[in-house]
Amino acid sequence: MTPNRARTVFLLAHTGRPAAIRSAELVVKGLLRSEIGVRVLEYEAADLPLPPEVELVKEATPQCLEGCELLIVLGGDGTLLRGAEFARASGVPMLGVNLGSVGFLAEAERDDLDKVVDRVVTKAYEVEERMTVDVVVHRNGDIVHTDWALNEAAVQKAGAEKLLEVVLEIDGRPVTGFGCDGIVLSTPTGSTAYAFSAGGPVVWPEVEALLMVPISAHALFAKPLVTSPNSVLAVELLPHIPPGVLWCDGRRTFELPPGARVEVRRGAVPVRLARLHHASFTDRLVAKFALPVSGWRGAPH
Repeated sequence: MTPNRARTVFLLAHTGRPAAIRSAELVVKGLLRSEIGVRVLEYEAADLPLPPEVELVKEATPQCLEGCELLIVLGGDGTLLRGAEFARASGVPMLGVNLGSVGFLAEAERDDLDKVVDRVVTKAYEVEERMTVDVVVHRNGDIVHTDWALNEAAVQKAGAEKLLEVVLEIDGRPVTGFGCDGIVLSTPTGSTAYAFSAGGPVVWPEVEALLMVPISAHALFAKPLVTSPNSVLAVELLPHIPPGVLWCDGRRTFELPPGARVEVRRGAVPVRLARLHHASFTDRLVAKFALPVSGWRGAPH
């Protein structure tokens, strides 16, 4: 156990990445020098060069973040989404440091570690809430599964040989039906993730909305749809087709039997993200996708 400290930060890292191990060492040393306690999962600590002052916890539960003011996550998109599970369940804000390729959920890059430590030490960060979705699966009128997502809930075909036959519904009314590889039901945060890859629109995070994006639809009308955040989106699998599969944030999966109905609505619990910068999402979008803006001359003076 670490000595009692006035402040404690939880550190979550992708220990399979050498960059994460080096980054974790730098972050931990910087925080401890400023008398901020650090807490780490015991099974991750075995792969990290950590000093004995670091507090270790055995189980990855929401309770392991009790008393922590911040969750720092070092890794790529998958690790950041794992951190989002902790952040949502505990209510502790997550500060992501991107060690992967895109990392829209991250607030900093690996070259910013000194700045990250300084901002944490001086509490020079703000917290914003990101909308989530709650997911309910029905079968024959019964609820057979519940889940949630920060990015998206994706209804997909389970095998490669046959299309998924679906009917789409918004607010209790049918919209259209077709065969497809799947449907992405996304938040604005997820609009730059799977929904983006499927051809959906990029939605600025401060816009409250829900997205319904078909994947490789065999239909003339299969456009992405953007609805009110208060809408209820539903995907019904026709009863004669093979089973499908539900993926939530690409991490949690559930097999969908023929005739299953997946409902998605605004989540009751948001994910809290710590922000270091006031840069606009436009700048973030341009930087992450390396968009060609070299001819831009700025607004007229």
